[in-house]
Amino acid sequence: MEAARQLFAALNRDYLAVHKAKEDLFWDTYMAISDDHAGFAKAEDAYKNFTSSPAKLAEVRAALAQLSADDADTQALKHGLTGWLALFESNIIDSDAARDLMSQLIVMEAELFAKKRDYVQTHINDKGERVEATQGSLATNMSTNPSEEARKSSFDAMEGLENWVLENGFLEIVKQRNAFARAQGYANYFDYKVRKNEQMSSEELFAILDDFEVRTRDANLRGLNELAKEHGKDALLPWNFRYTISGDVARQLDPYLPFAKGLQRWVDSFCGLGITYRGATLQLDLLERKGKYQNGFCHGPIPSFVDADGSWVAGQINFTSDAKPDQVGSGARAINTLFHEGGHAAHFANITQNSPCFSQEFAPSSMAYAETQSMFCDSLLEDADWLKRYAKNAAGEAVPDALIKVRIEKTQPFAALNERNILVVPYFERALYLLADDALTSVNALALAREFEMKILGFERAGRPLLAIPHLLNQESAAAYHGYLLANMAVYQTRAFFEREYGYLTDNPAIGPLLSEHYWAPGNSISHNASLISLTGEAFNAKYLADACNQTVEDAWNEASDKISAAASRSYPESPVKHLDAHIRIVHGAELLADNQQSDAQMYQDFERWVVKQYGE
Repeated sequence: MEAARQLFAALNRDYLAVHKAKEDLFWDTYMAISDDHAGFAKAEDAYKNFTSSPAKLAEVRAALAQLSADDADTQALKHGLTGWLALFESNIIDSDAARDLMSQLIVMEAELFAKKRDYVQTHINDKGERVEATQGSLATNMSTNPSEEARKSSFDAMEGLENWVLENGFLEIVKQRNAFARAQGYANYFDYKVRKNEQMSSEELFAILDDFEVRTRDANLRGLNELAKEHGKDALLPWNFRYTISGDVARQLDPYLPFAKGLQRWVDSFCGLGITYRGATLQLDLLERKGKYQNGFCHGPIPSFVDADGSWVAGQINFTSDAKPDQVGSGARAINTLFHEGGHAAHFANITQNSPCFSQEFAPSSMAYAETQSMFCDSLLEDADWLKRYAKNAAGEAVPDALIKVRIEKTQPFAALNERNILVVPYFERALYLLADDALTSVNALALAREFEMKILGFERAGRPLLAIPHLLNQESAAAYHGYLLANMAVYQTRAFFEREYGYLTDNPAIGPLLSEHYWAPGNSISHNASLISLTGEAFNAKYLADACNQTVEDAWNEASDKISAAASRSYPESPVKHLDAHIRIVHGAELLADNQQSDAQMYQDFERWVVKQYGE
């Protein structure tokens, strides 16, 4: 018993050390604070060696075999060691050859990341100037800029990145990943990742994905055909599509979602939901910057857990976006990031198990399980009652009902396409990893990308060429994009439960505690499906999302109109949560812009003042 207890304590302690060292360097290199890519690769290698150690796995198995008593202390120890068993079994690398391949792979990815950080993209902005651009500003420009020439310049930059990726070693990384997977007995890296991340086979995964593809195929084609009929076939050109379906509405909505107010609206809305962070430290880097990683993410250098002496170890969590506050649409992107990454942070801050192995974001934590938490939170931003309550212009006026209706008329026909934009990635990635090494050429990779775009989306490069998606480049997120779709299926199942039980979601103070109890507190000690059953009483079910995708515009507007009417007459209960119980730091690289050490109000004021000074918002 004592030996098992000492092993458990050592695992908790040593894991925190290697995990935090890796995550601190991850943040510094991805935020362009440090150029120590070799140091980060070394720290990541140390982390991988820890989580994939056959010796540690053997120690845990031996310790569990010796624990026979049934008292509470022994059960808690068994629970913790079982968590470590799951972690090691999910990450184990059984052969020296595979471990060598992983070490080489880490170096290859670090080298590609370092080169990509120096890669410059330019486009024509909404002032008609050719300027440097991040992936986020390229996407926003294609959605909101009324100039087709400017939108085309953003698309050209994305297409240029796709070609750059292929010319700078990505396919060699694909070969290395496949070699690594084969060294462990898997057919390819895609099969390896699906088994490790979601505890299912590729065949089981694609049974779900194929079913969803069939369910939403007609709705997708109907939307595209109606768009082409109304606006002409040029509307389906990749640089025109997003603007045609939402550009004018996005510009009209922009005054109601100012960037500088996003921070306060996130805090107020999460407090209204009864969400807290249990004393966590949150570090947010929200603005674009040269060399900074061009995609949002949330990582936790210190996972939350209850220590052996019963004391609470609060989380330390970082999240980021690449907003450009003076660009139309930046406010909408900012609030989406705050809700999405803030949802991840709420999840990881509220895991209450007895070891950090339950509260980290990598295997055996399911990506679909993790993304369910973040995507549930950002789904609220589409709700008409949330928009009426929080989307207000400088005069304090709420967004008009008519604008919400027009937004639905523009976007609902493409609800299926939005989900299929996720769906296309696993179809492409599986096909890519099935190619033999001698067939892994740029020509074949591009041909596969275009083939699956046509097959799943109905037209090529629907806003973002496949190989410009950053998730494909990093081994943690590669061959895992399907997790977003599985998560959104769970999100709509969760939403349906809350709507059945309470009739509304926005500012419902019951939601945070229920999510914390059923979804967050257990961490990865239970499966994604078990968490859904715990809250909703129903196993994983994809029909709720498919039904939402297949709604007509009339159905969607009637639902939204009902929400607006109900919210206007609702007497909202006062939330017991007055603040998020988090130390929040807003940074820009190494610069501290604002924090809530004095008060949340002071943080909002300092942040708004800095944004106005820098961008004139």
